Amino acid sequence: MTTPLRKNPDAYAETEIDDEVVLMDLSSGDFFSIKDTGLAIWNLIDGSLDRAGLLSRLAQDYGASEAEIAADVDEFLAAVIAAGFVAAD
Repeated sequence: MTTPLRKNPDAYAETEIDDEVVLMDLSSGDFFSIKDTGLAIWNLIDGSLDRAGLLSRLAQDYGASEAEIAADVDEFLAAVIAAGFVAAD
């Protein structure tokens, strides 16, 4: 993914509860909980960063190598893209 990632707010309703974001899929009514590392990734998705930019920022923020966090970032991005909550275009 070399294009910036952006949220698709037409696909979900978002509520923040304590240290968690709960998304409701507007087409299915399913709920998704985002917390911990997923929440850090979610908060960085603002339309300006691509996958590499996310990895760089998270590695810097958490003092980890990009290689160490790449699988978790990819798994999270695959889930939110498949749900339609995030687009890379």
